[in-house]
Amino acid sequence: MSAELLVFLVMKSAGAAVGVFLGTFIGFVIRDRKGKTEGMIGGSVTLTALAAAGLALLVMMVVTYLRLPA
Repeated sequence: MSAELLVFLVMKSAGAAVGVFLGTFIGFVIRDRKGKTEGMIGGSVTLTALAAAGLALLVMMVVTYLRLPA
């Protein structure tokens, strides 16, 4: 895999990762204010949202790669 392909995949997948980060961050902030911190990585809203966004980025990169013409 070339560096150009990797940059292309990140750029195509970044929107989904940003959306997932914002959604999980807002959701977990609301949940944290209610005192429900179970299920969060290290009890951190930001860390949990970053992990979800990273996973979304990875999944979208794989999906985009598999859909590239041969």
